Amino acid sequence: QVRLVESGGGFVQAGGSLRLSCAAYGSTFRSNAIGWYRQAPGKQRELVATISSGGNTNYADFVKGRFTMSRDNTKNTMALQMNSLKPEDTAVYYCNVVLIHGEVTIPQFASWGQGTQVTVSS
Repeated sequence: QVRLVESGGGFVQAGGSLRLSCAAYGSTFRSNAIGWYRQAPGKQRELVATISSGGNTNYADFVKGRFTMSRDNTKNTMALQMNSLKPEDTAVYYCNVVLIHGEVTIPQFASWGQGTQVTVSS
């Protein structure tokens, strides 16, 4: 079964760091772009960062300078290093294969994984 599994979330104080991991199963996804999304309670899911098959990254303005996305194709994993965390970063974080058309990023898997919870206290 082709799927992506998120891990690495937790509880951290403001200013702290967490490293999330997205592991791919059933396929290598080496030729695919990957996106990290998040969804806070009562809010819509939003795009946080993307990484192309070649390693080019893009970030939402609200995480620029604080989050770094990377990928290790030998391990079939993608990571999101989150530094200087803020309470407003509290959300469930998800990864998905994405298709990027200019300014538009489209998640490819209609069924999302369970995600990983990130909670930042003030």
